[in-house]
Amino acid sequence: MKRILRFYRTIEGKCAIEDYLKTLSDNLQAKVLAVFKLVENLNIVPAKFFKKLTGTKLYEVRVEWKSNIYRFPCFFHKDRLVILTHGFQKKKVKTPVKEIKRAEKYRKDYLRRNK
Repeated sequence: MKRILRFYRTIEGKCAIEDYLKTLSDNLQAKVLAVFKLVENLNIVPAKFFKKLTGTKLYEVRVEWKSNIYRFPCFFHKDRLVILTHGFQKKKVKTPVKEIKRAEKYRKDYLRRNK
């Protein structure tokens, strides 16, 4: 099953993923986009790159770059469509509650507008 990745946009057209990607180096952007393609194209994606967040309806795309870890929360819509909400650099073992709440807020907004 191939997945289709899309970036979440607010009703005003703002895109947190695009804004975040612009802050990253060109090499890191290339790595992130390569991992996005991997998630789209592999039937079974290794947990190193794509994992469900326990206790939520969210997943996250995971990108390791040098000694840093970057996370991109997302959710499924209509089976194959994966909506990426935003990105952040993970500094602790657990995904910060603030980032989960932000992704859940975006998910609710998206689903309300795209029934």
